[in-house]
Amino acid sequence: MKLFITLFLMSCSFSFAAEKPNFIVFLIDDMGVMDTSVPFLTDKSGKVVTHELNKFYRTPAMEALAASGVRFSTFYANSVCSPTRASIMLGQTAARHKTTQWIKPESNNRGPFGPEKWNWEGLTKKDITLPVVMKEAGYKTIFCGKAHFGPKGYDGEHPDRLGFDVNIAGCANGQPGSYYGKLNFGNGIAKRQKRAVPGLEKYHGKDIYLTEALTLEVNKEISKAVEAKKPFFTYMSHYAVHSPFEPDSRFVDNYKNSKKDKRAKIFASMIEGIDKSLSDMRKHLVSLGVAENTFIIFLGDNGSDAPLGPIHDIACSAPLRGKKGTHYEGGMHVPFIASWAKASSSSAIQKQFPIKQGVVTKDFADVTDLYPTILEMAGISKPKNHIIDGHSLTSYFAKQEGSRPQKFLMHFPHSHRSSYFTSYRENHMKLVYHYLPKNGTHYELFNLESDPYEQKNLAETDQESLKRMLASMKVELSKSEAQYPVKNGEELKPE
Repeated sequence: MKLFITLFLMSCSFSFAAEKPNFIVFLIDDMGVMDTSVPFLTDKSGKVVTHELNKFYRTPAMEALAASGVRFSTFYANSVCSPTRASIMLGQTAARHKTTQWIKPESNNRGPFGPEKWNWEGLTKKDITLPVVMKEAGYKTIFCGKAHFGPKGYDGEHPDRLGFDVNIAGCANGQPGSYYGKLNFGNGIAKRQKRAVPGLEKYHGKDIYLTEALTLEVNKEISKAVEAKKPFFTYMSHYAVHSPFEPDSRFVDNYKNSKKDKRAKIFASMIEGIDKSLSDMRKHLVSLGVAENTFIIFLGDNGSDAPLGPIHDIACSAPLRGKKGTHYEGGMHVPFIASWAKASSSSAIQKQFPIKQGVVTKDFADVTDLYPTILEMAGISKPKNHIIDGHSLTSYFAKQEGSRPQKFLMHFPHSHRSSYFTSYRENHMKLVYHYLPKNGTHYELFNLESDPYEQKNLAETDQESLKRMLASMKVELSKSEAQYPVKNGEELKPE
């Protein structure tokens, strides 16, 4: 009898050890770090500070996720979407994978001086993407929502060519034709057909918002994975809160008494719709009995595009400066929360990768870190012959601190709201190098410890730091074999 019990316990231990965690990457389009009631920013002592914009938004599900997990006060993405999405899929900086601009579905979006050979064709079926690696390790890989991995007619148009078993509504488009089921999400509507959302015909003509439809569909696929007893990797990538700014009628009345303008209220209702999606997915995981073994990473793909104030000022990302598409902190500062879907002291997987609940770390990290973090937690070796620029963040989850190098490179050799620049941060110093300066100087230099809102350019007064930062930036660009703007046939490298 004792032998039987011993063998039974050994078999149980093996089962628990062999069990793999599930993963959900919950990505929101155009959501900056201030577009939520969850406060992320800290003061010099590390204390979390609630700002006015945090009081405007209503996001209780994000608050609950933050309370059960770890968030970074500073988490970086690229300042536009396609570069970030490629970085998540590859674990590489945009300078390395060469998708340095947002991908236009119909044509090359190089701009007048952009690199001739930038990767506007996007991801291909030959790339060693995160879902490819997860699929090979036995995971069911599910994609839902906005893809924007490549233009029409190329592999990146189809997430199921990039390692996903399932593709729900993903295509080349960077925005939806409409958020309304009554308008068929743009399908058959003359002025919206160009950006129509595919594959959701069952909801056409119905009174349903796109965010809700996507949530219903992804939950069905997660149920199928659980029924098949397969671990799942789900990339839940909402089209919201990208324009067109169309109110989510379920929540718009919550902002009717606000003094902000109509478009800002619409944007807030869209944010709250995302919050409900997060809540519904967590509830669904609980109902399936897999919440304790499912790890959620919640983040945005670039800085805020909320319709609040001038592009380069302290406005929509206040107190941070700038918004989506800019080289300032508001353009690349995004929310990041990592948490188990349901905390459990008895979960073997959670014991292996514990979360210090409700804490904020002052170190910074970026979107290249998702790839190695997820691989480590899944017990998967890094693929050979594939460079990974990111670093695993698991030590931050358990201890609120880690050894990630405090560097961030954001390379944008194209034209947009801020044009032809490299933004490089090392520890508390930040350098912005302008390849085609309009104001007579190539340099902006900020001390983000004493000047987190980028009001004082130190490029003229701190020459020692400028030289050091410029040298470090050049090293990082060289490592990545970066491409540069081209003018009159000449490549413009940093001076």
